[in-house]
Amino acid sequence: MIDWRWTGYNAIIFLAGMQTIPKDLYEAASIDGASRRRQFWQITIPMLRPTMIFVVLNSTIGGLTLFSEPTTFYNGNVHGGTNSQFQTVSMFIFEQGFREFDYGYASAAAWLLFLLILIGSGINFLLIRRIGGNK
Repeated sequence: MIDWRWTGYNAIIFLAGMQTIPKDLYEAASIDGASRRRQFWQITIPMLRPTMIFVVLNSTIGGLTLFSEPTTFYNGNVHGGTNSQFQTVSMFIFEQGFREFDYGYASAAAWLLFLLILIGSGINFLLIRRIGGNK
C-alpha cells in the first residue's frame, strides 16, 4: 500500500523534472555522436539531480512520519499490533499524547523524530551530493 502511494507521486515528480531538461542538449549530444545510453548517463541523470534530492528527502520524511497505513491495518488502533510490532514513531507520539495524555513524553518523542528527520535528511543529502560528483 505504501509502495503504491509513493510510486505514483514520485513518478509524476520525475516526469516533471525530465520535462525541464532542454531538448537542445540531446540534439547537440546526438550531433556529437553520443549514443542514447551515453545521453542518459551524461545528460539526463545529472540534470535530474535536484529532482532526485527532492524525491529522496521527501520519501525519507514520509517514511519516518508514517501513520495512516499502519493504523488502517489494525482498525484504527495506534498500539501497532498486539506487541507493538508495527508501531511507528508517529503512532507512538499519538498514543502517548492523546491516549495516555502524557504530553511531555509525546513532545520529547516529537522532538526526537524531528532530530531523526534532520539527521536522516542530512545524510541523504550528503550521499546524493557525493553520488552526483559535487563534494
